[in-house]
Amino acid sequence: MGRQKHQQQPRGPARGFSLIELMIVVAIVAILATLATASYRNYMLRTNRTEGRMALLSIQAAQERYFLQNNQYAQNMATVIAPSNAGGLGVSNLTAAGVTPSGNYTISFAAVAANSYTIQAVATGPQTSDTAACLTFTVNDQGARTPADSTGCWR
Repeated sequence: MGRQKHQQQPRGPARGFSLIELMIVVAIVAILATLATASYRNYMLRTNRTEGRMALLSIQAAQERYFLQNNQYAQNMATVIAPSNAGGLGVSNLTAAGVTPSGNYTISFAAVAANSYTIQAVATGPQTSDTAACLTFTVNDQGARTPADSTGCWR
């Protein structure tokens, strides 16, 4: 008997991915990850602004209560942080140095007198990467705030 040739069956369509297709998918995923990371960072910066704004607004409200009781505004951070039963404003969400709980802002008095005050929140740490207009917030005894509301920093 003679040798019989084995005939190869025709192959069906190739299955799987080529290297080029895989590299295209990796490139698309990398671009999407880059966009998502940048968007997340901006979101976190805007979210952290709330910490500085809320610290200023709580001090502003406490200053008005203090003024009604003492006929003058508190003039230093020690009075701001001191408990209200000890003659202070009782703002407890600040350290003795006036730093907010997450460390994103340092609160201080920009100007102070018995019948007026201006307090400011200055960005620190990672928050300094925020938009230039939103690095420093101020509020005074008249309720005037900077930066202007048109910048979007107070939203």
